[in-house]
Amino acid sequence: MAGSAYFTKDTFRFLRELAKNNKRDWFTANKGRYEEHVRDPALRFIQDFAPHLAKLSPHFHAGPRSLFRIHRDTRFSKDKSPYKTHSGIQFRHDRARDAHAPGYYFHIEPGSFFVALGLWRPDGPTTRKIRERMVEEPEAWKKASRSKKFTSTFEASGDKLSRAPRGFDPEHPLVEDLKWKDFIGSRDLDEELVTSPHLPRELARIFAAGTPYMAFLCDAVGVPF
Repeated sequence: MAGSAYFTKDTFRFLRELAKNNKRDWFTANKGRYEEHVRDPALRFIQDFAPHLAKLSPHFHAGPRSLFRIHRDTRFSKDKSPYKTHSGIQFRHDRARDAHAPGYYFHIEPGSFFVALGLWRPDGPTTRKIRERMVEEPEAWKKASRSKKFTSTFEASGDKLSRAPRGFDPEHPLVEDLKWKDFIGSRDLDEELVTSPHLPRELARIFAAGTPYMAFLCDAVGVPF
């Protein structure tokens, strides 16, 4: 139905119940609910967000693969719960090989709705490129990460080193920035926005505040924005 909300209380109800019943037999019995209230609304949102994403940048992809699988990778985890209890959507750069690349992210979980943009856990060479670009162009980095528009919309998040990274001056004016292991701006959302039929437009407006930040990171790692 045109103009209807993408995510509803049924979405959140399913995810809460999945958290309490994270077993294959329960999921199999309730797979139809997952498809109706989580997967299909997410795919509809992705489709409707695509034109907005194209206006932000032509180099990020919105399609069915933007929706993360509900199945967890338990191979290297002590937690063998088979399913994620949230829904994650990532719009990756068209040159990305995996999730550790420039992208926009939308997280749907009862009690924890947020968006983020940037790079999560980039590999060593990529991280070094970003840090080196910060040192080479400190004013450009400060403009991208400290502008009022950016800081009033996003909060820096992720993991940091406890000391300056190897090869960088521990007295550098940007040393706290150089310590970041993730280069992410995130913003919490309220349920009213997440359940709004205007969600694609509103998320595009939020992400637009991070355009200089994303442009800096893309340039630093050698991909177009």
